[in-house]
Amino acid sequence: MTQSTTTPQRGTRGVVPVLAFAGIVVAVMQTLLVPVIKDLPALLSTTPSNATWVLTSTLLAGAVSTPIMGRLGDLYGKRRMLLTSLAVMVVGSLISGFTDDLIIMIIGRALQGFAMGAIPLGIGLMRDELPREKLGSAMALMSSSIGVGGGLALPLAALTAQHTDWHALFFGAAGLGVVSMLLTVLFVPESSVKAEGTFDVLGAIGLSAGLVLFLLPITKGSDWGWSSGTTLGLFAAAAVVLVLWGVMELRLKAPLVDLRTTARREVLLTNLASIMVGVAFYAISLVLPQLLQLPTSTGYGLGQSMVVAGLCVAPLGLTMMFTAPVYARLSAKYGPKVTLILGMLIIAIGYGAGLGLMSAAWQTILISVVVGAGIGLAYSSLPALIIGAVDPSETGAANGLNTLMRSIGTSVSSAVIGMVLANTANHVGGVAIPTMDGFRTSFLIATGAVALGLLLALFLPSARRSSAKPQLRASSEEDANLRAAEEALAGFHGRVLSPAGAPVARAKVTLIDRRGRQAGAALTDETGRYALSVPSDGSYVLAATAAGHAPLASAAAYQGDDRAAVEVDLLLPGSSDVPA
Repeated sequence: MTQSTTTPQRGTRGVVPVLAFAGIVVAVMQTLLVPVIKDLPALLSTTPSNATWVLTSTLLAGAVSTPIMGRLGDLYGKRRMLLTSLAVMVVGSLISGFTDDLIIMIIGRALQGFAMGAIPLGIGLMRDELPREKLGSAMALMSSSIGVGGGLALPLAALTAQHTDWHALFFGAAGLGVVSMLLTVLFVPESSVKAEGTFDVLGAIGLSAGLVLFLLPITKGSDWGWSSGTTLGLFAAAAVVLVLWGVMELRLKAPLVDLRTTARREVLLTNLASIMVGVAFYAISLVLPQLLQLPTSTGYGLGQSMVVAGLCVAPLGLTMMFTAPVYARLSAKYGPKVTLILGMLIIAIGYGAGLGLMSAAWQTILISVVVGAGIGLAYSSLPALIIGAVDPSETGAANGLNTLMRSIGTSVSSAVIGMVLANTANHVGGVAIPTMDGFRTSFLIATGAVALGLLLALFLPSARRSSAKPQLRASSEEDANLRAAEEALAGFHGRVLSPAGAPVARAKVTLIDRRGRQAGAALTDETGRYALSVPSDGSYVLAATAAGHAPLASAAAYQGDDRAAVEVDLLLPGSSDVPA
């Protein structure tokens, strides 16, 4: 259930670039230490096994905080929680920047992980604040920003680590976080769409415990041994905790995660496909930098410097950014399901070609471009599929859960690829050197994950256009983006018109369920168009109000097992005494 407050409307001109910049900051934080991974044991005066906790702590904190921050955003304001996430990241960056102590560094990196909540919160703000003609490409850019930031951060972090004190990496991240907060305060309005209810504290504790118990053996299994009592015991404990948590969530009126919504076919399959895309995204980030930096004396290493290796992999993220407008056009014509399938096919082609293209630096650039294009299309499709299946009041939590699924995918990829490279490595002078067999096996694993994701995507329901909707080719990118946003929504869409047939802009359309409760709300754009998602099939009332017009209430029924949208135009009565 949603409630709409009457906060003053600000312009939305800067919303998209500011929120996308926040996503890039998150990605920079994630990939910050990739160039110095091999040097961390010496820098922190610890063992390689202990040094990996500097990376693991960020992953675990991000996984735990993402759905929690999403739910808090739905309840108390997405902009407020976005600023909170960035503020915690800045504090963590400063803590890490002033220490060489392992434990303090782990604490700082864990606080940095809270920034992961910025992605679903940003997507939620876009849905609530942007005109629908901008929503498709904006969500695509926000979703792809994690790759854009990663691609840009690798060469910059390598350059910084190579020529300055490595602590400068953390101070740079803190500076970016402060800039992102300032821009958010200046250009991003708070959302007026909020959920009613209270925060599920016990559910947050249960989910956090279950995720930590699950992800910990995934990230550390190769060190502890996959058949060790510790690894198996943690997996068993995770299963017990998550099952008990799920039973509890199903009994609550205001759960942290609405498992009934999550169990819908489109939501469940999208989340499972997200895991596979996460596996594919991280595999190339693990393999190519190592291949590029290995000495040519190995017979297959490309002998490049840390900075050049980062530059060769940078197109992975940059290509993801350029696919955002392409996604909007494709999704407008064919729907987000088709763009997800197309993206996965391109990823598979990239990895398949990579099996035979690892003998020169330019070949790694080509692989990065192709795989980046596929991941950009796939990532851009995910929020549209999720948003089309949930109520506006659940946007933050639902996208937070989807982002969590991507994090699980990257965690699995890191653990599995790390284990493969370690088990196939040659040991020379006590140093483990990855082999070409290990690199090719890693690419095959990524290809297998994409194939499984493709199979899941094929079973997603396809949105059908209403028969009353004209089958016109988009005359502009704005028209294409608007149609994509409408078709992503499972519910009602149409126009609010005056008695003379003129469009009524800024009219409020409220969706009321059979119990008389508000189930959603939307404002019409300049052409009088609106779109509302529905939580379930059934009978509803669409109530429209606008300055200078008498209110209108119109009954409507939604019966869309395939989540198709129903077109309902609303004709407001003549002018009332209400001043315009």
